[in-house]
Amino acid sequence: MPYTTFDLDLAGPVAHLKLKRPEAFNSMTLAFWQEMVDGFEAIAVTPALRAVVISSTGKHFTAGMDLSVFAGVAGNEPKVDRARQNEQLRRNVLEMQQSFSVIEESRVPVIAAIQGGCIGGGVDLVSACDIRLCTKDAWFCIQEINIGMVADVGTLQRLPYLIPEGLVRELAYTGRRLTAERALQAGLVNEVFETQEAMVEAAQAMAREIAAKSPLAVTGTKEMLNYSRDHSVADGLNHIATWNAGMLHSDDLMEALTAQKQKREPKFADLLPPRGYVKRRR
Repeated sequence: MPYTTFDLDLAGPVAHLKLKRPEAFNSMTLAFWQEMVDGFEAIAVTPALRAVVISSTGKHFTAGMDLSVFAGVAGNEPKVDRARQNEQLRRNVLEMQQSFSVIEESRVPVIAAIQGGCIGGGVDLVSACDIRLCTKDAWFCIQEINIGMVADVGTLQRLPYLIPEGLVRELAYTGRRLTAERALQAGLVNEVFETQEAMVEAAQAMAREIAAKSPLAVTGTKEMLNYSRDHSVADGLNHIATWNAGMLHSDDLMEALTAQKQKREPKFADLLPPRGYVKRRR
């Protein structure tokens, strides 16, 4: 299906989602939030896909939420009491949160390739990704504090697991820019590149390397990492024991061992698509 805010290439084992509104610094319009959900639903039902790269176009990765969105989520229904307006606004925010939660919940790893400014909602987006790369001119800003609001679609919940909490608080309270150099030092990004072209090429190469591994093992690894982040060590150990009790006896394990013995690249079957999947539409 066509998208208005990004292009989505589903060919091959690596999906490429590319933001495509450079004239507006890839700001996130009202359409963007639903299209992200639709895009990751398309990824979910394409069994051959084993990794995703999210990149952008133009000078900046994204300027964050387009200010026109505020009118669409404000809950200003006429002749309705304030409590009902506020309840509607809460649901609107929860729906917007899901636009980035789908990245975290995707069964395949997602790599963000960031150039220029990654502002406001952009930080929410990349915080939900598995891996982040950036160019040397990249910078990150929790812009919400600069416009008198609290970031509410994932930054404050996910970023403290990625970089030191003191740095998160500095950025969240001041609205300062985090440079690419400091982002690398803090561990927010894995590597900094001279050019956007080199960065995207590296992201694609990493995604292909991931795609060559057992898809069952990769999705299980992502499941365990996300689960362990939000649970105790004991809970995490119990969860992986249960997972491997059901998944360890797979064809992938035998294929990997056989391929190593025969000194060849392994060939793994795709995961199955969700059964009885119903695509959500508006």
